Amino acid sequence: MGSIKFFLISGGNEDQITDEELLQQFKEVQLLDKEDKHLIKTFIDAFLTKRKVQKLAQ
Repeated sequence: MGSIKFFLISGGNEDQITDEELLQQFKEVQLLDKEDKHLIKTFIDAFLTKRKVQKLAQ
């Protein structure tokens, strides 16, 4: 099955990505240069932070 394992920084828990489309996108991102990967990580971080703030504001 197409999933990758990674450790969460928050507690070292093992988890899997099961969304095939997202997994493929992450594989493609891995091939990008350092600056492009940094930009994508920044976008993801900003989006997740926004969602967390919105959830807290409810």
